[in-house]
Amino acid sequence: MIDGLRPYAEMKASGLPWLGDVPGHWDVRRIKTLLREVDNRTKTGEERLLSLRMRQGLVDHIDAGGKLIPAESLVNFKIIEPGQVVMNRMRAAAGLFGVANVRGLVSPDYAVFEPMPEAFNPYLIQAFRLPSLSAVFRAESKGLGTGESGFLRLYTDRFGPIPVPYPPLDEQRLIVRLLDWHGGQTAKLIRAKKKIIALLNEQRQAIIHRAVTRGLDPNAKLKPSGISWLGDVPQGWEVKRLKWAMRLQRGFDLPADKRSVGPHPVVSSGGIIDHHIEYKVEGPGVVMGRYGSTDAVFYIEDNFWPHNTSLFVTDFRGNDRWWCFYVLRTISKQDHSSKAAVPGVDRKDLFDIVLAVPSPSEQVDIVRAIEEHSRELNQAITSVSLEIRYIQEFRTRLIADVVTGKLDVRAAAASLPEITELKAPDILDDDLPEDNLDEAIGDAEDEEVAA
Repeated sequence: MIDGLRPYAEMKASGLPWLGDVPGHWDVRRIKTLLREVDNRTKTGEERLLSLRMRQGLVDHIDAGGKLIPAESLVNFKIIEPGQVVMNRMRAAAGLFGVANVRGLVSPDYAVFEPMPEAFNPYLIQAFRLPSLSAVFRAESKGLGTGESGFLRLYTDRFGPIPVPYPPLDEQRLIVRLLDWHGGQTAKLIRAKKKIIALLNEQRQAIIHRAVTRGLDPNAKLKPSGISWLGDVPQGWEVKRLKWAMRLQRGFDLPADKRSVGPHPVVSSGGIIDHHIEYKVEGPGVVMGRYGSTDAVFYIEDNFWPHNTSLFVTDFRGNDRWWCFYVLRTISKQDHSSKAAVPGVDRKDLFDIVLAVPSPSEQVDIVRAIEEHSRELNQAITSVSLEIRYIQEFRTRLIADVVTGKLDVRAAAASLPEITELKAPDILDDDLPEDNLDEAIGDAEDEEVAA
């Protein structure tokens, strides 16, 4: 299906450096001829609060895991009606747009638009997320700071005059139909590959768990640990609380004015999330995420800044660093404590967990054995992860080529059903919430509304 796509026979210059040539029968329209800003505010705050997410668009705030916000705090939020388009003005360059399916409320700092009769929302949302158009949105944004770390907003007076490619409406529908179909196929493929990664991780974790709880000698004499999840342990090992095997400390707040300007990685539950001009800890070190899954444990060789959403080992107490890393990985997989499984886990939640601790020399042997037996699994995980990355990159490239008229989809899309088995127009990453409702609530009454 995708292999059959070909360039259009007749092209013309669009006059836009970021767009290049477009099909001869396409138009280029300014956004303000397709969308008209509206600004209706709630007086009671009793309407449904909606959350704007990168992949899912507008969803119910509570259903998306948001906290309950009292109605009085939502007074002056913007009302959005079904079919209207919303733009996060601070994240427009990242493609944060959505279309409402129900009536509700959005942040007063967002822009809400009523589509003109000739506007087709699904196509426009795809166009607004083009990487090439993101640079235009960023250049037209105003505010404090520069780049992604600045407080820049894309106001309607600058958003409206921006030109976008505009195929005939019937062709826009065909473009969206093909992208929906391809999105569904992409989602299935990525889910299948993620299942493979999950199985490989389970095998690797079994290797780690066996090594750090039973050692390498299958004939070693065992003794009861007294701990149900740990079971019997080798006789020569000490059974002690985690706080006597390693010390953990919470990370540090990161000054916003120094982000992304230094060589030192900032580490949190998501791995390296930023860089900083300074560091707090000399590497190598071990970092563990505090929020969400406590499976997020990282070994880092460089000097680093542990973010406040993480814990890091301050004292290995004479134990091998890599052994401590694998022990924390094993602990995070075990449900020995209700505290260890909840979001917001802190060091005191972990300190009373009981470990079986071998001698330092045996720890080195255990680490070496884990690495040897995990090597092929690690390679397989890396290989499948790269496949997912390539699939995502192909998806991004396909969207750009189709939406900007570099590939003709009319014949291919016309043969597809109107309703696909799985409609997934933008399957690229796990979805992340992008609202900052705390700021929005504080700014609701004194926000300047753009013209």
